[in-house]
Amino acid sequence: MSERLSGKVVLITGGTSGIGRASVELFVAEGARVVFTGRNPERGAAIARALGANAHFFCADVTSETGVKASIDEVVKTFGTIDVLFNNAGGATEGEVDTVTPSNLEHATNLLLGSVLFGIKHSAPIMKANGGGVIISNASVAAHRGHMGGYLYSIAKASVVHASCMAAIQLGVHKIRVNSISPGAIATPIFLGGSDVADRMDAAKVEVKMSKLTANLAKATPLRAAGEPRDIAYGALYLASDDARFVTGHDLVIDGGMTAGGRTNYEDP
Repeated sequence: MSERLSGKVVLITGGTSGIGRASVELFVAEGARVVFTGRNPERGAAIARALGANAHFFCADVTSETGVKASIDEVVKTFGTIDVLFNNAGGATEGEVDTVTPSNLEHATNLLLGSVLFGIKHSAPIMKANGGGVIISNASVAAHRGHMGGYLYSIAKASVVHASCMAAIQLGVHKIRVNSISPGAIATPIFLGGSDVADRMDAAKVEVKMSKLTANLAKATPLRAAGEPRDIAYGALYLASDDARFVTGHDLVIDGGMTAGGRTNYEDP
């Protein structure tokens, strides 16, 4: 590895599976000291042990401001500061146009948007004091086109894109770069209901379901291939590194061409 993040201290939320886990592994390999959060202490501790002293797990629920602030406090306590924040935590939501409830809205907002807003709020003062930093938030192709995600999920992810732009404008003077990433057609356990649901399934059943998912997602892209968590991790690595020193207020779409004209009905060609 080239150690593009040598000396950087990073917080990655939702780091115990899928895109988050791939990002934790890549960022550590690239020289960063990483604190990552999740709600499964056994899985988190196992990942941290495997990656060594530069990876530290913190059990947190980032759907509350208290959980977000505690996570950032843990980074400072463990490694002394925070240089990069990757707001990656997310999950499925419920509630469509004619069925949405207040609890649906509260859950979607807290999980997908609130975690981002409070992450920015509590990391920015530290980055200002440091003379700069990087904030990255996972959005989605559902923020850009209809029929690529559920009702509240799509609305919340569109808000993440715009929140990143607004934060980039306000924090730019402090040398803090703020960007988002919009993944699409990435085969992760979120499509099975999340990593916790997948953990409760028989391993052979998970393998079959993930194989079918990968094949279906491949039909939705001009490349006729499904993305992997590492594809988003490498995008986050670029935005976190000094290679992206002149990139802010940008949404990096990584979707195999899905939003450019990929199919969304998963029918055979």
